[in-house]
Amino acid sequence: MDPLVLVGGGLTTARAAEALRDGGYDGDVVVVTTEPHHPYERPPLSKDYLRGESERDVVFPLDDAWYAEHDVTIRTGETVVGLDPAGHTLTLSDGATLTFAKVLLAPGSTPRALDVPGTDLAGVHYLRTIDDSDQISSTLLNASLEGIGRLVVVGDGWIGLEVAASARTLGLDVTVVGRGAHPLGRALGPEMSDFYAGVHTEHEVRLLRNASVAQLRGADGRVTGVSLSDGTHIEADVVVIGVGAAPNVGLAEAAGLDLRPAAQGGGVVVDGTLATSHPDVLAAGDIASIPSLHYGRPLRVEHWAIAQESGAHAGRAMLGDLDPYDKLPYFYSDQYDVGMEYTGWVDVQAGYDDVVVSGDTGKREFVAFWRVDGQVMAGMAVNVWDQMERVEELIRSRRKVSTAELEGFVG
Repeated sequence: MDPLVLVGGGLTTARAAEALRDGGYDGDVVVVTTEPHHPYERPPLSKDYLRGESERDVVFPLDDAWYAEHDVTIRTGETVVGLDPAGHTLTLSDGATLTFAKVLLAPGSTPRALDVPGTDLAGVHYLRTIDDSDQISSTLLNASLEGIGRLVVVGDGWIGLEVAASARTLGLDVTVVGRGAHPLGRALGPEMSDFYAGVHTEHEVRLLRNASVAQLRGADGRVTGVSLSDGTHIEADVVVIGVGAAPNVGLAEAAGLDLRPAAQGGGVVVDGTLATSHPDVLAAGDIASIPSLHYGRPLRVEHWAIAQESGAHAGRAMLGDLDPYDKLPYFYSDQYDVGMEYTGWVDVQAGYDDVVVSGDTGKREFVAFWRVDGQVMAGMAVNVWDQMERVEELIRSRRKVSTAELEGFVG
């Protein structure tokens, strides 16, 4: 019998492999990953691992021995360049082919490029892989020790602000260049975005808003600064670019699988079992546009929990489990002494009614709720722990929740 093949080197494929073996499958399982590492997870890459506070094993959800003990073949350093769903065949970059009974596509995302002159200078980095994190970590630590630690982060999303917090913790001088009026504005809206802006400002991070990068400047092949469209110039020894990521849907698109339009979040169309438009090809993680039973629309979410949960769900589905995926989106972020958990989903660009806060934002201990038509759509707990189950209950209830009830949520 042909193997079950898992394409990708992230948490999604690790959890899928684990689910296959936990489900009693004793046939061949093959993981194919472009990177030279066993599958790993990415959140530590911008946090404790980046700062040199954790050893490398913190990023691996399953150690190397697990794959050997469970007879899972890992083909590292190999890229799948072709998929023939009807022929149940994958083509690798060296021309070799690999047949499959079923295949899971979980190739993740690629950082969006900053299309300005100077991005090829030494000292300019993107953060996606463990090797990226190693290089940035070494650069930041050396810059800090040498007393020339001026970092410019281009992009004020989660990756950008987490890198900024890590670099500031290491003692570097940090400037964040954001295109919008509010850091994290596209994710949180202005109310909670301004909370995070306050946190970074208190830590002496310079936040530039409504700013556009015109050019990265350098000398002797190394970056020396960032020039903005308004003529502002910022001196820099290191630049980290975090302006978003694009799902790696090229393989699926070339194979003729259905894709979701950009207006609906893009990605590969899947059903509740994470099967694509071909039943023997599944997709999970960053690339999967998954129908949400609660929100009544497809969602494509690029966060740790989606990789974790959709990977395990896909593994079970490959064994015949027909239960539909019904997890609410969840993610977390750690910046300085601010730990956050978020569950649910709200279309910030389309708008929401209000944000109700329970607790004290000044003390950085609160839960915030986003409401639409009186219903709680999402909730975020900051330095208040073990509340996500209660928040999820409010979201799933679909009932109109009064302001007074929400304000009293944190006792």
